[in-house]
Amino acid sequence: MDVTGPIRVVVAKPGLDGHDRGAKVIARALRDAGMEVIYTGLHQTPEQVVDTAIQEDADAIGLSILSGAHNTLFARVLELLRERDATDIKVFGGGIIPEADIPPLKEQGVAEIFTPGATTSEVVDWIRTHVGPVAA
Repeated sequence: MDVTGPIRVVVAKPGLDGHDRGAKVIARALRDAGMEVIYTGLHQTPEQVVDTAIQEDADAIGLSILSGAHNTLFARVLELLRERDATDIKVFGGGIIPEADIPPLKEQGVAEIFTPGATTSEVVDWIRTHVGPVAA
């Protein structure tokens, strides 16, 4: 992946979860760190998230999931990225995700999961290391 200019990240709230404070905090932290952020808003389908990421030429998708549907939603986003030949877009996530579910999600292709207590600087540093030009 040849990343030029600022890292572009789609921050999305897929599914029925209506709590977006954490997603907005992450979006602001990424913007403050010099990244371009596209926040999709609440109640997005995986199809809408992937369409936005492709249209916006995103380098990464960050999914915020508190609803318990993380296994289904991550799997669908990854499947759609494969179908659209866009697997160069890294997928990471955060929210209420049980520790036992993290290894299977990573095996499916989720690059990283941030659980409650992760700091915004941890997320920013991870993106810079794994998505930025150094990671390319």
